[in-house]
Amino acid sequence: MRRNLPILSFPTLALACLFTLTTRAHARAETPEHSEVAAPLAPLTPGQAIVLGLVEGVTEFLPVSSTGHLILTNQFLALDSEEALRDAAGSPLWHKPPNPDAPEGEPLTIKVAADTYTVVIQVGAILAVLSLYWPSCLKLLRGLLGRDREGLLLLRNLVLAFVPVALVGLLASDFIEAYLFSVAAVIGGLVGGAVLMLAVEAWRRKKTPSAAHPTDADKQPAQLTPTESLKVGLIQCLALWPGASRSMLTIVGGYWAGLSPARAAEFSFLVGLPVLAGAAILKGWRSGPEMIAVFGAPSVLLGMAVAAISAALAVKFLIKILTRSGLAPFALYRLVLAAAVAVVVYL
Repeated sequence: MRRNLPILSFPTLALACLFTLTTRAHARAETPEHSEVAAPLAPLTPGQAIVLGLVEGVTEFLPVSSTGHLILTNQFLALDSEEALRDAAGSPLWHKPPNPDAPEGEPLTIKVAADTYTVVIQVGAILAVLSLYWPSCLKLLRGLLGRDREGLLLLRNLVLAFVPVALVGLLASDFIEAYLFSVAAVIGGLVGGAVLMLAVEAWRRKKTPSAAHPTDADKQPAQLTPTESLKVGLIQCLALWPGASRSMLTIVGGYWAGLSPARAAEFSFLVGLPVLAGAAILKGWRSGPEMIAVFGAPSVLLGMAVAAISAALAVKFLIKILTRSGLAPFALYRLVLAAAVAVVVYL
């Protein structure tokens, strides 16, 4: 039973977070200006929640960009409307009410709720990694308590790989949401990422492990130096561009640090835990109540559950493909997807 504690405790935490968001949403609904949003304004259908959960879960850890796929999916499901939602009296509802610094305010829209939803259901993907890599997570916990030196080194490396993207994400989040959440940006990220993946894969296959790095095949994420871990974190900052893919960039960084494809993927999954959790907490705190008010809590729970199951399957699939063929198949997929989207949208 003890081995299951790290897994079982996380759903409880996820439910607690969702309960907090729901409570905040109802608290806002009890005030006069939010009295009309006590019930969901535009609840997602089960089909929409399942599709979004599948897209999030399947693409979160594959090097194909979950953000890019979710932006395209939101458009496909008509969840990108920026028309202001209104109460029964016809007055606009606000995400950010007008104030002296922003006289026009920011109206509550379906797009605001959908953008938040796609980030919050990442909790399901986090749960998938915890369930598959619970021994490593337990090792991290023991390292934090000073009972496992390897776990402590792994924790150090994860922190160094996480801090750069966390700082840049906090500073640039408003700019990214305002100017980069577009189809054109996604196409650019897909193509640029594919080119980088093909180049790095060619480099990896040309080098001779026996001569250059004889222990690369066995190198563990805990054996990365602080400098190598920090480089992975800096490379990961490029993933803030929609379509680039956090998973792809951390795997590329792992390649350059001397990790095998499978070990690079494992490091990518573990680095993703604080990155995804931080993004979900920040986005949920900023817009979670509005998301609950628009879509309702059941839709969020369904999306998380589907994301958890599909992410677990996708992680196993990724390890098999990376071990056999490297990043090249995913690069080709990105190019085909970019071309298809460009034809549909622009032609």
